[in-house]
Amino acid sequence: MARRVLAAGGGVACAVAVALAAWASHGLAGDHARLVGLAAAFAFAHGLALLLLAPRDRSFGPWLLAAGLLLFAGSLSGKALAGWPSTLAPAGGVLLMAGWLIIAVSAFRQRD
Repeated sequence: MARRVLAAGGGVACAVAVALAAWASHGLAGDHARLVGLAAAFAFAHGLALLLLAPRDRSFGPWLLAAGLLLFAGSLSGKALAGWPSTLAPAGGVLLMAGWLIIAVSAFRQRD
């Protein structure tokens, strides 16, 4: 059940990414558009990864991807849209990198 929720969350992240990209392209300008566009790109890429990997990968990696995505994309979007500090973005980036490394090790360890 938890893996299905994680995969569904990936699908939701992709949908939110499309909305953020549209807003960045048509409703924002300057640095705000750049930050939201970057958040949208990360949300789409990692949302798609969660949608595809969560049901199959039994490591903790997909959970780290989800947490990192929320911190990274959420922090950038919060800065652009509400003026919040983006101090959580680096922690989100570290979680994303750790999640991908754990997924890579898990894939390497799988037996054919």
